[in-house]
Amino acid sequence: MSLYSRYSKLLDEALDTLVADGTLPAGFDRRNVAVEPPRDPAHGDLATNAAMVLAKPAGTNPRALAALIAPKIAAMPGVTSVDVAGPGFINLRLAEESWRDELGAILAEGDAYGRSAVGQGERVNVEYVSANPTGPMHMGHCRGAVVGDALANLLEAAGFGVTREYYVNDAGSQVDTLARSVHLRYREALSEDIGEIPEGLYPGDYLVPVGQALAAKFGDRYAAAPESEWLQLFKQRTVAAMIELIKHDLALLGVHHDIFASEEEVTASGAVDSALAELDAKGLIYQGFLEAPKGKVIEDWEPVELTLFRSTQFGDDQDRPMKKSDGSWTYFAADTAYHLQKLERSDELINIWGADHAGTMRRTQAAVEALSGHPALDVKIVQMVKLLRAGEPVKMSASLSISTTSRRPSTRCGTGATTTPRDGF
Repeated sequence: MSLYSRYSKLLDEALDTLVADGTLPAGFDRRNVAVEPPRDPAHGDLATNAAMVLAKPAGTNPRALAALIAPKIAAMPGVTSVDVAGPGFINLRLAEESWRDELGAILAEGDAYGRSAVGQGERVNVEYVSANPTGPMHMGHCRGAVVGDALANLLEAAGFGVTREYYVNDAGSQVDTLARSVHLRYREALSEDIGEIPEGLYPGDYLVPVGQALAAKFGDRYAAAPESEWLQLFKQRTVAAMIELIKHDLALLGVHHDIFASEEEVTASGAVDSALAELDAKGLIYQGFLEAPKGKVIEDWEPVELTLFRSTQFGDDQDRPMKKSDGSWTYFAADTAYHLQKLERSDELINIWGADHAGTMRRTQAAVEALSGHPALDVKIVQMVKLLRAGEPVKMSASLSISTTSRRPSTRCGTGATTTPRDGF
């Protein structure tokens, strides 16, 4: 038990006495009552928001309730002073021996110090990193990896059942392009002169060993074969190789995921149809038309009837298409099905996303709320960073890898480059 949890327990006991004497009503929700360091250390050693949180159910104002709680806190062991500040915060100071006792507890408990059962085993899924499997990890992915893993560790230490998950975006045109790029490296490994890498393909030399491995496995079987014979095979083999590279890169940060979920497998499993049927049963799917994009004129724009999800019922600014005009699923539809799968094995979901995904946050939360019946998805947005080397900006790219497999200059966390956050998360 930490210092904060110990005083939280004492505060809870003090609130029980206020309930017993009729000052506070029985059965009120105390989950948001906190004991924590004050924002300004000059205000004291600990602070609680108890009066702010409980004033409404108590039928009084926060400062009046704080005046009733403060004497109870003053009587707690180790407390030397208590004062009510602002609209009703309660600040307290502790005797020096309280801190010395805490240091002794830290030494005695070791790694167990600060752990608690507050989560009561509630299942929380934390999805983080989830970078496209088209190359090695670069510095832009580092921040989300660290934030996500630190959050997962904290939740686990607080008694939650945590699943660390990575969503592999292995469907779509970028993976087809990856396979075509590797086919070129495969032919190169068979001693063919491939010349310059064509525009639109991935030029990175991290694909060279993948092409060599395919050449060793299949010889020249697919060198002149039509794309239809090798594209799916090369996609699978290349994505698998990239995931191994990504796992290696993340391990350099001490980051390890429990699950690597495949977008392609989600779609192939029929999960999208299941998710759509569940939403349809709730009256949340309909055939309709979207308004023309606002703020810009598209001369050849024509309204097309689409399969739409009523995301506006959950706070989104417009309903969202689940199918494209050609009848194929949208990425949002696959993402909705994926989140339904996560809900089947978790109580709450947390996604750590980059700033480029901020625009899809509201619609995804809407879909999760529609499927779960409550706001089960919390999204943390990790802003981009600027990289500086010797005071000069460095371009973010796959060559700025945290992998040790490349001989190119690597910008890993703490190796020669500094990161300057543009904003917090």
